[in-house]
Amino acid sequence: MSIKRLLITLISLIMVLGMPLRVSAVTSSEVKKQKAETEKAMNAANSKAEALEGEMEGIEDEINELDEQLVEVMAAVSMVEDEIHEIEEQIQIAMDDYDAAKAEEQRQYEEMKLRIKFMYEKGNYSYVQMLVEAKNLSDMVNKTDYIEKLYEYDRKMLLKYQAAKQAVADAWAALEEEQSELQASQHELEEEQAALDELLAEKKAQAEDYENQITKAKQEAAAYKAKIKQQNAQIKQLEEEEERKRQEEEAKKNASSSSSSKKYGSAYNLDSVSVINSSGGSASGKEVASYACQFVGNPYVPGGTSLTNGADCSGFTLAVYNHFGYSLPRSSTSQRSAGREVSYADAQPGDIICYAGHVAIYIGGGRIVHASTQATGIKYGVATYKPIICVRRIVN
Repeated sequence: MSIKRLLITLISLIMVLGMPLRVSAVTSSEVKKQKAETEKAMNAANSKAEALEGEMEGIEDEINELDEQLVEVMAAVSMVEDEIHEIEEQIQIAMDDYDAAKAEEQRQYEEMKLRIKFMYEKGNYSYVQMLVEAKNLSDMVNKTDYIEKLYEYDRKMLLKYQAAKQAVADAWAALEEEQSELQASQHELEEEQAALDELLAEKKAQAEDYENQITKAKQEAAAYKAKIKQQNAQIKQLEEEEERKRQEEEAKKNASSSSSSKKYGSAYNLDSVSVINSSGGSASGKEVASYACQFVGNPYVPGGTSLTNGADCSGFTLAVYNHFGYSLPRSSTSQRSAGREVSYADAQPGDIICYAGHVAIYIGGGRIVHASTQATGIKYGVATYKPIICVRRIVN
């Protein structure tokens, strides 16, 4: 990563995270609203990154296709170059053959001239004299026939060599035409190769730009995630402080009855009815939360689903919702997909709060009721006592 890009990333993180949060300046409700906005921004950044990754996959497919086309064109160029080389060799052979045929034609022509000169041009000896000197008609006919045959032979040989020379010349011309066509094909293929190279370079640059955008979106999402952790810690601190103040007030009101609490802790003395009623949400959700609170103090039993004899965390939520006719998955992990997801800032009584390996029922006011541990049983607790994975709404 370049120094410039690193500086940009650091500036983005600082802008997203902002200045350190001052706990005393805000309430848990305000921070929850801020967290909801941060979650929305983080989801938008993640969605943007996913969309960009999808688009980048399409570009990578185009790049792969262009690579294949480029390989095919390069192979075609190579084949055309080989063909041109072969044609050039054949042209050279044709040129040599043509020169040989031309030389043979010239040789035959020269020999024919010599014979003609010898027969018809030596001294005063002439064709007419040769015929006149014939002893008889038969001798004259024989001499005439001989002269004609000799002439015909020379003529045929000359035509033969001329035809051979013309055939070689025609083959030479055909080879040169084929060479011209191959050179034109080579030029077109090289132009296509250049165009593919240019398009491929553009696509690779586009892919690099998408990669930079994806990196930036992921960095923003990571920054928002870090801010959410910071806000969770702040919410937890604020709610603990609010809970401490609330418990102090309740302790004053219920000092006389504190010694009669059940063995599973003072959290049992929480005024759940007041907490539930003072929270927003649907009547059915509040009914679920109120029903769940009846079993505070009962034991935690691994694998159990009994509200009275004992249940584990997911067995507790399952049994509570079974009472109202809702069927939930058995494990805490599977319950993360039950109902529909809402943000913690919008959590209402009756919602299921999901943690890593644990679930609880939200009762409002930042409080939960859950089958906690074998040591503490079913009890009340602070919703943000550990990081929240998601909030699921089963009833509306």
